[in-house]
Amino acid sequence: MKTRFSILITGLVVFFLLGSAKPTFLAEDTTLVINKIKIEITGLSTVGKYNCSNTFPTTDTVYINSAKKNVLNTEIKMSKFDCGNKIMTKDLQGTVKVKEFPNSVVSITDIKPNGKNYKCRLNFYITDKTLKYKDFILYNTDDKLHGTLNLKFSDIELEPPVKMAGLIKVKDDIIINFSLYKD
Repeated sequence: MKTRFSILITGLVVFFLLGSAKPTFLAEDTTLVINKIKIEITGLSTVGKYNCSNTFPTTDTVYINSAKKNVLNTEIKMSKFDCGNKIMTKDLQGTVKVKEFPNSVVSITDIKPNGKNYKCRLNFYITDKTLKYKDFILYNTDDKLHGTLNLKFSDIELEPPVKMAGLIKVKDDIIINFSLYKD
């Protein structure tokens, strides 16, 4: 009787241990197909709010929970930003030194689920500076992933534009929104 009871208990323990084990080689792959990227730069000046954006088509696939490609690298042409006003667009291009640094690069790596959203590493190379963010959150909606950086022109060693002998001044704080549109 003791032997049967011991075998039964041992069998139940083994069953529960093995039954709840999930093999690591069967991890569920999630695929994100990105078909468009939009970058917006917003801020304030003494005359109001400004919004400059650049939207460009791209096709890239990112694999989540996989040893496959888990990185998204995107080159951004700074000359393609539009602020809705020629003077403001020219000022932005001058501020980010578009002739000296025509492209910026956004690199998103180590993308992992974080609830219904994603956590990743974001490296943003602009002018000759690289800004690194270890736990950048990409918020997941039906049609896109989006994240926001709050920074200052001074973080990237740039001077905010000043016009008309100081009557128009752009504030040092800027917000950069990244939107990755999904298929």
